[in-house]
Amino acid sequence: MWFTSTYSNGAGGECVECAWIDARALVRDSKSAGGPVVMVRGGAWSSFVQALGHGRLARP
Repeated sequence: MWFTSTYSNGAGGECVECAWIDARALVRDSKSAGGPVVMVRGGAWSSFVQALGHGRLARP
């Protein structure tokens, strides 16, 4: 089941949807449900989300 990321603002901005399947995270653009999907290991996704939450990733 897909769910909207808690980091999405809900105002139609840049949002992602996520789903968990067999210890893997699926990620897609919420505005393009039929578009491409990125699949990563669950641990890698969790580390990425934690780094975002702690401000450890530089913004362009």
